[in-house]
Amino acid sequence: MGQEELSRGRFITLEGGEGAGKSTQAALLVEVLTRSGIHALKTREPGGAPGAEAIRKLLVEGDPARWDALAEALLVVAARRSHLRDTVWPALDAGTWVVCDRFADSTIAYQGYGGGVPLADLETLHRIIAGDFRPDLTLILDLPVDIGMARATARAGHETRFEKMGRDFHERLRRGFLEIAAGEPKRCALIDAQGRVSEVHQAILAQLRSRFGLAL
Repeated sequence: MGQEELSRGRFITLEGGEGAGKSTQAALLVEVLTRSGIHALKTREPGGAPGAEAIRKLLVEGDPARWDALAEALLVVAARRSHLRDTVWPALDAGTWVVCDRFADSTIAYQGYGGGVPLADLETLHRIIAGDFRPDLTLILDLPVDIGMARATARAGHETRFEKMGRDFHERLRRGFLEIAAGEPKRCALIDAQGRVSEVHQAILAQLRSRFGLAL
């Protein structure tokens, strides 16, 4: 990769169901990029900007029935607009690589496949707030639902609204992420998240070496 290309920020997203290890892997990736001389920022959705973090509390706290899937989608895209405008786009414009724990594919999986909102409607909402903006690379961390939910329960002091939703919901989520990965192989890479943290990390680095020509 030439120096001119390196000067432009890249947007890398990590996706997957509950307990897949996205936050851990995002932090490890930012550490490696930084050691390699690439200015990198870790962020998350929903959240990543003051307004978006306020909306996050509405989404992840409370009873699972607090919102229906369409209301969730509207809240998520409002948070995403704030996140893009205040954090992601300025960082990319400055040449920073942005590593994001969840992005638009989570909306498709959670509110679409999981909640039943028509996928075309979710795509329309995305175009309204983000135009044709998409990640340069999406890493989809996949593992069986039982393993993911056990990990999520073990790590947290309390369950989020989404972790409280039933097994069928989480199976639909997994199917959704797998279909997203299969449908967009140029953008998405499917990562087996069942192994040790170090093994998943190396699989992610292999994808960055292959797709961006980085010496990590």
